[in-house]
Amino acid sequence: MKTLAIVGCGKFGKIVARAVKEGLLPEYRLVAAYSRTYDKTLQVAGMVEGCIPCRTLSDLLDMKPDYIAEAASPAAMRELALPALKGGSSIVTLSIGAFADDIFYNDVMDAARESGTRVYIASGATGGFDVLRTAALMGEVFAEEGSGGKAEVDFFNEKGPNALKGTPVYEDSLQNQEKVVFEGTAREAIASFPTKVNVTVAASRASVGPGNVNVTIKSTPGFIGDTQKVQIRNRQVCATVDVYSETAEIAGWSVVAVLRNIMSPIVF
Repeated sequence: MKTLAIVGCGKFGKIVARAVKEGLLPEYRLVAAYSRTYDKTLQVAGMVEGCIPCRTLSDLLDMKPDYIAEAASPAAMRELALPALKGGSSIVTLSIGAFADDIFYNDVMDAARESGTRVYIASGATGGFDVLRTAALMGEVFAEEGSGGKAEVDFFNEKGPNALKGTPVYEDSLQNQEKVVFEGTAREAIASFPTKVNVTVAASRASVGPGNVNVTIKSTPGFIGDTQKVQIRNRQVCATVDVYSETAEIAGWSVVAVLRNIMSPIVF
């Protein structure tokens, strides 16, 4: 049985703990939880017998769990990744936005390679990473052969105006006006919306890179939930992954799906 820890004890961390409690992750033993808010840590730790609530990230890392489910923020992922990997813990992360930084991304790859650990990217509120990786690879080959350019990727996100509160683009007029509030690259998008568009960086890292994915974010009055639509095109293939989710719960369950896949004799 593998040991598991949770970093980030909000709604996503609770989903992972619930999955352990309900026997959906029978190959794992939840040993620790940590959140910047200790009350939340206590709530998650209290869901599963034997789970220790940690007051600091260092306390959790000292336990050297086999896997860490990260459901906090890109800032937390930047703090967590290198010491966890070097200490022998693999990570399942939702906060792929941290990987918009090429230097950090390469440092994480080096640390995982040297320590024999892994970083698993949960799909969050989107998906189709296998198709994106395949079509991008084909585009690279076509470009090298001189028979076509590299793959091109567009990402479209639709939100309600309330989901944009606290961001640089929010204004009261969005409550009554449909508006494109952002156009730029995935790297620029995560800089402006550090906790709201991690999926754009996930899709970009699976395909052509954060500086090469074109992102459009639209605000629609009264819209509930999120639409994430990513399209990739090369000389032979055009693929579209279009996911609507009424709530963000799909992100937490995508972490559970990755953890199950890691232990499965058949891997999807």
